[in-house]
Amino acid sequence: MKSNLFTDEKGRSYVLPFFLIASLFLLSGYTNSLLDVLNKYFQEGLDISRAQSGLVQFALYSGYFLMAIPAGMFMKKWGYNKGIVAGLFVLVAGCLLFIPGAYFESFYFFLVALFIIACGFTFFETAANPLATFLGSKAGAARRLNLAQSFNGLGWILGPLLGGLIIFSDGETGITNFNNLPIPFIILGSLVIVIAVLLIKKPLPNIQVEKQEIATTDQKVKPIIRHRHFVWAVVAQFFYVASQTGVNSFFINYATETDPAISNQQAAVLLSFGGMGLFVLGRFSGSYILKWFQPNKLLATYAAVCILLMAVVIIGFDNISIIALILTYFFMSIMYPTIFALGIKNMGAQVPKASSILVMAIVGGALCPMLMGYIADVSSMAIGFIIPLFGFLVILMFGLTGYRIRS
Repeated sequence: MKSNLFTDEKGRSYVLPFFLIASLFLLSGYTNSLLDVLNKYFQEGLDISRAQSGLVQFALYSGYFLMAIPAGMFMKKWGYNKGIVAGLFVLVAGCLLFIPGAYFESFYFFLVALFIIACGFTFFETAANPLATFLGSKAGAARRLNLAQSFNGLGWILGPLLGGLIIFSDGETGITNFNNLPIPFIILGSLVIVIAVLLIKKPLPNIQVEKQEIATTDQKVKPIIRHRHFVWAVVAQFFYVASQTGVNSFFINYATETDPAISNQQAAVLLSFGGMGLFVLGRFSGSYILKWFQPNKLLATYAAVCILLMAVVIIGFDNISIIALILTYFFMSIMYPTIFALGIKNMGAQVPKASSILVMAIVGGALCPMLMGYIADVSSMAIGFIIPLFGFLVILMFGLTGYRIRS
């Protein structure tokens, strides 16, 4: 029977499961992009340095790193559906902690809440990325994951938009009022509860790796670290998340410092509709363009463009550099899902473990903002963007040669 994007070779349709996964990707993007508003908010509201504000990303992405392997083990024993549901309830607990956090106005209380939220999302990320590649034809795996991640991009628009409008609603002079801070997370927790209930009532299909995917020519499973393309993918994913998180974290700083006429709230809206808008456009268009272009070639092309744009940001051409920073989002858009799909290709029975390790690579997002913040504190914000530039260079190398599967 003929297969298509959401129908496998046996004629099984996965349209509804796919879009349920896509809705969770949307909430994941919403949460991650809220951090970019929190960075600037904590700098002014709690009088911390840019390097210290990098702990916001560190708390979230270290949660992904520490919970990835336990999440993978949980999935292996209990299945994808139960793992996602369990993770969603952990996520809700983290959201609720923002209420007492706002009462105590404690920076470290907020960090603990973000860490718990990340632990919850790790279960979803560990399951959803490989699951999206299996919900249809094998040939459409990379396209399907890019499409699912496009909804993640929609969440990246909503995060800074709602976060900026709600958290900065008192204007620049009301920055120390923490009463509004829990609201975006209460919204998140409420939506997550609804989706968790739906998953309990209508579980996702238990997708299994086909036997022909598991078999190898000599019937032996090669140690995961000996899959050269997978190791390259882990490195590339580490630097991609580091680069994207660095760009996101200091977008508002860069925009307001480059053009003092731009306020924090205006910069948040610019990030939402400008940067994240292009990010979503890139995701949707990328899933379509991949019908004709090999994933590694498109990845390498986009990485090369990002390197050029980062050079413009670092050199500094006033508003032209702000435009270059915004354009970067379009070309970053396809990187995470494309690296993921290329990394787990031909991994067979090792896909769950490989997926866990690729999720662990998200820890790059925990380290980059602190390093960029330190560079900005001792030099300038523009110079800090040399870190993302280096990350895009690594991704370029992966797209040119690291993706190749070697026997």
